[in-house]
Amino acid sequence: MALNIENIWKEYRERLFQFIKKRVSNLDTAEDIIQNIFLKIYDKIDSLQSKEKLQSWLYQITRNTIIDYYRDKKTTVEISEDLPQPIEEASTKALRELSECLIPMINKLPAHYKDAIILSELKGMTHKEISHAQGISLSGSKSQVQRGRGILKKMLTDCCQFEFDHSGRLYDYEQKSKSCVDC
Repeated sequence: MALNIENIWKEYRERLFQFIKKRVSNLDTAEDIIQNIFLKIYDKIDSLQSKEKLQSWLYQITRNTIIDYYRDKKTTVEISEDLPQPIEEASTKALRELSECLIPMINKLPAHYKDAIILSELKGMTHKEISHAQGISLSGSKSQVQRGRGILKKMLTDCCQFEFDHSGRLYDYEQKSKSCVDC
């Protein structure tokens, strides 16, 4: 089926651009995304099986490209496994202090959860990479990371009382008792 990219550009560019602008705050970024979308359309137009599905196909590519933009924008913080180090980007004293508690708490996790958390959260590996590294299924990797996070959350909430600001960001904490040796 032969569709003309130029006609698609003329008919859908402005609608797709408005759709993107609602989801991305920067106009330059929106322009970059629309350009990437039309490159993808150009590359994959032959995979479209029906002209009737063109509009939904275009919006699916647009949604996926926006998601990819936000995924690529994510940054990771590296923390040494050996030494507990405060997160440098943390703007509050509470976050810096709590970051020092995490390594000892991670080290107390059962081995398979500890390894999954280190690979996921400290080394920034994907679930697919973790599953290969540990020789487990993808769903097993996701389970271990999720359960490890749950145990860490319980360890933190058993140890400390947290206070959050109106945006849900941590701004203070207090130890519940002096028996918490990690904080």
